[in-house]
Amino acid sequence: MSRALGLLSGGLDSSLAALCLKRQGVDVTAIAFVTPFFGSSKAEDAARQVEIPLIVEDISKVHLDMVKNPRYGYGKNMNPCIDCHAMMFRLAGELMVEHGYDFLFSGEVLGQRPMSQNANALRSVANYSGHPERILRPLSARLLPITPMEELGLVDRDQLLDIQGRSRKPQEALARTWGLKDFPSSGGGCLLTEIHFSDRLRDLISHQPDCTVEDVELLKIGRQFRLSERAKLTLGRHQQDNEAIRATADTSHILLRALGLQGPVGLVTGQANEVDLETAGAIVASYGKGKDQTEIKILAETPDGEKLFVVAPMARDQSQEKLV
Repeated sequence: MSRALGLLSGGLDSSLAALCLKRQGVDVTAIAFVTPFFGSSKAEDAARQVEIPLIVEDISKVHLDMVKNPRYGYGKNMNPCIDCHAMMFRLAGELMVEHGYDFLFSGEVLGQRPMSQNANALRSVANYSGHPERILRPLSARLLPITPMEELGLVDRDQLLDIQGRSRKPQEALARTWGLKDFPSSGGGCLLTEIHFSDRLRDLISHQPDCTVEDVELLKIGRQFRLSERAKLTLGRHQQDNEAIRATADTSHILLRALGLQGPVGLVTGQANEVDLETAGAIVASYGKGKDQTEIKILAETPDGEKLFVVAPMARDQSQEKLV
């Protein structure tokens, strides 16, 4: 029995690819990767449904490094899909070699995404992965050149599929035939494909090229304000945001809140100077209960200890100009 290790996103295509191989007797294991931009929960649900073991790997740091400077560039937003797929295959390939799997596979469909799943892109992914001869795309395999896995009899080409294009109807029909009942709708799942998040990330990377995974996690919380070329402010919208900001803050950050008044928690990151700090305090004041007062006391929790200063709440239209 041949053994295969597959990339499982949790979407319909990757689930069908795993089932396509499993149904012809291949011993299938899946792997899902965790980054600041997507998690493994959908893959965990899919693995349970198709009854295959799942390996979960956190690749946040190395993935962020790639996102900052992708070899093949970005898609419509900040999504470097070709580089991302190649990285996943490369990392999965290391496990393939280490644990003796025969080949890798994915749920990629020829022509489903014009930029990242055309024939040239699929070849680029395979070549850049470091394992070009050991990658199989079961859903479109009969439309692609025959692979060594098929030639060696590790898989039966006649039982592979010839799906192509952007329509999901063939996959949905196959899912019904094979008994797949629960699967997510197409699209979504990766923050890098979302316009609003991409704008925030682009601003962060352009001003802080050395930004960390923790900096990226903050982009998912509350409002984001660009204070200056050196510093930015994350501001909570509600109690859940405030708690998330406090949980994410580390010793290099500055926490701000209005003293004695209900309102948001602010977190200053980057290399803030006194002007940046005062600007951040004025924004914090403008979103709290004291927004109509002439002066508000702001308590700053800095790496050097607590600091108290007084600001006038910033006019709302002025603060919104700084929104990212």
